[in-house]
Amino acid sequence: MTEAQQREAVVAEALTWLRTKYHQNARIKGVGVDCAQFPVAVYSACGLIPALNPQYANQWHLNRKEELYLQEVRKWAREVDSYEDAGPGGFGLWKFGRTYSHGGILLPDAQVIHAVMDVGMVTIDSLTDAGGLVDRPAKFFTLWGGASDGG
Repeated sequence: MTEAQQREAVVAEALTWLRTKYHQNARIKGVGVDCAQFPVAVYSACGLIPALNPQYANQWHLNRKEELYLQEVRKWAREVDSYEDAGPGGFGLWKFGRTYSHGGILLPDAQVIHAVMDVGMVTIDSLTDAGGLVDRPAKFFTLWGGASDGG
């Protein structure tokens, strides 16, 4: 499978999760998922990462400075400079609380699909509209075109 086909597969799989309810530490399509379990489910379904089982406490990002989510992402993906460099099927990580603690899968046209607690489900948002994610510090990643640091 080519990189373009893999990216299309990631986007297509991510879209099948649309409107899945937000549920902390869950990973069942159509039932419940959170912003850490969602990308694991999608990327592992597409064969890009193993079926990981991340362990984390609710709201850890509000009370600690340790970049747990960021450290895990760097094991499987390579950080790039921008949304454009990551491209559709890439990954975005935004700062909430004290750490980079909210992730989503990048879509074409500067959009992201992510599990949002306040909305209560997997939804699509713009990366260019004022408010929301555009006003938060962000890091972008790709799973293609080179090795990650391996953790």
